[in-house]
Amino acid sequence: MTLGVALDASDADNQIDATVRLAQEARTAGLRSAWFGQTFGADSPQLAAIVGREVPGLHVGTSAIPVFGRHPLLVSSQAQTAQAATHGRYHLGLALGTKLLTETGFGIPFERPIARLREFLTALRQLTQTGAADFHGELLTATTPLPARVPGAEAGVPLLVAAMGPQALRASGELADGILPYLAGPRALEEHIVPAVTAAARAAGRPAPRIVALVYGVVTDDADAVREKATEKLAFYEQFPSYARVVELSGGRRAGDVAVIGDERTVAAEVRRYRDAGATEVVFSGTGIAGAAARRRTWALLGELAG
Repeated sequence: MTLGVALDASDADNQIDATVRLAQEARTAGLRSAWFGQTFGADSPQLAAIVGREVPGLHVGTSAIPVFGRHPLLVSSQAQTAQAATHGRYHLGLALGTKLLTETGFGIPFERPIARLREFLTALRQLTQTGAADFHGELLTATTPLPARVPGAEAGVPLLVAAMGPQALRASGELADGILPYLAGPRALEEHIVPAVTAAARAAGRPAPRIVALVYGVVTDDADAVREKATEKLAFYEQFPSYARVVELSGGRRAGDVAVIGDERTVAAEVRRYRDAGATEVVFSGTGIAGAAARRRTWALLGELAG
């Protein structure tokens, strides 16, 4: 199992410069990967490409680009460019997104998300593996009258999906290389998520999927106060049924209940629980919630565990 961190420097004077500095610190701490979210700000694949060039040896990933408001041809170009820039260390994460952000931000209906995900993955796989596509679906068309290959990205791009629901897990197992569940505790992983995506991959004749578990957590001696703060910050996700469901399946009531917060011994034990539940990789997010000192302390522990 490998360990990484999600980096967010969106409150810095220069997000790119600050992200590179954080990534360098993470690599020095012994972490293996850095992941970047995608909303309406910085372009995640471009940010990953920059970080991957600046910090040799660090794997970089997008977690995750919503399939609504994008097209496989454009995402393929972004992903292949990042893959060539990092010499094979880029990992592309996709997501269904949400009705709220899709319809408010893009002004397009959030309809048939699983069908769109399936078509998006099918076309994108063709593009990233062969540099060409001739896909005609119900919702998407992707053809290449000109070559779509980026030299330097010949190894392809790993495709991951932020999937947690039964239909999304089935599609991901059949068509992707793995999943990026967020706020899914060990119980939800072991009893629901990992079995579903693994069975779908096996039925499709695909290798066992990667399970990249995104965990909100930090090392601190003031666990109660930090958890209260995390609960407030994560309350945003509770309005979305997919997150509310996975929190409940994890044994929690609030999203903050599945955060991993405590001293080194507590956090290390929780990382092992994720591993035992089937996670092949664990990525910690929210490590800055208790300040820079707690973040460094968290990264030091994760680096030791990764070593």
